[in-house]
Amino acid sequence: MTPALTDFLYKNKMWKKKAGKIDITGKETPIFNELHKDKEVGTPRMGGIIIWMSTLLTIAVFFLISVFFPNPITAKLSFLSQNQTILPLFTLIVASLLGLVDDWMQIKTSGTPQAGGLSFYKRAGVVVLLGLIGGAWFYFKLDPSYQYLNIPFFNDIYLGILIIPLFIVVMLSLFSSGVIDGLDGLSGGIMTIIFSAYAFIAFFQNQNDLAAFCATIAGATLAFLWFNIPPARFYMSETGILGLTTSLTFVVFLTKSVVTLPIIALPLVVTSASVIIQLASKKIRGKKIFIVAPLHHHFEALGWPSYKVVMRYWIIGIICALLGMIITIVGK
Repeated sequence: MTPALTDFLYKNKMWKKKAGKIDITGKETPIFNELHKDKEVGTPRMGGIIIWMSTLLTIAVFFLISVFFPNPITAKLSFLSQNQTILPLFTLIVASLLGLVDDWMQIKTSGTPQAGGLSFYKRAGVVVLLGLIGGAWFYFKLDPSYQYLNIPFFNDIYLGILIIPLFIVVMLSLFSSGVIDGLDGLSGGIMTIIFSAYAFIAFFQNQNDLAAFCATIAGATLAFLWFNIPPARFYMSETGILGLTTSLTFVVFLTKSVVTLPIIALPLVVTSASVIIQLASKKIRGKKIFIVAPLHHHFEALGWPSYKVVMRYWIIGIICALLGMIITIVGK
């Protein structure tokens, strides 16, 4: 898919006409804009299409094969199932399309007085709605065993209807971590590691369809990453990261690994926390803690080459994913 997509993106100049961004309060980010003044112009957005489109096509191909050539082997190859993959796939597509609209608006309005895509609050509103649907699905439709919070090495805690607000909170938290998509290869590498870990967790829990779903996303993200390592041919942008973070929420709850999520996805947690800490410090103390947030841009502002930041994030991400995966599997 990549040659055709690359040709389309470059032919239609699908990049910002003016570098820079604004934060969630609507203010400009001068330090970030200075660091990236030559990086966002000339490199297309929307590279995340590779991830969700190839995932959708892979699922569709195996499903159609099982329909037109029914036998035990093709039935096992198809991993589209109502209780494991329908909702994660639905969320991946809906959120990715929302991100595509946001990318389109950012490209078309860049350099104009009305510059900007969908506001943070509009995107967050859709995420809350998806979280509400997901939480309600877990409470009303799935087996009651999914309403328990698994505490590794201890007894599970029954949540009941509280599964709904918890689902929304986790989805919003992962949505906020989408700011990790800021350096060439960073988000692609981290999301590949996280979904690979959940593929193994789901496999060890005999959730084979979900394991295949996670492995497919990991493979699709690797295909994207091949062309996103420095210098990036295109950026993942909202159409990629928004779908990945929201669908990850369903994977987390289906594998009953909410408690170990902060370990498995520690780079996402730290990235999101750095923004929250920075905003709180500026509001309460009137001064910043980091030179610039998120944290990976702070290291960049300190003078670290971007590739060094990215590769060290990958190393930490692998260690955390392995540790969290072991705790989740052994602590059942």
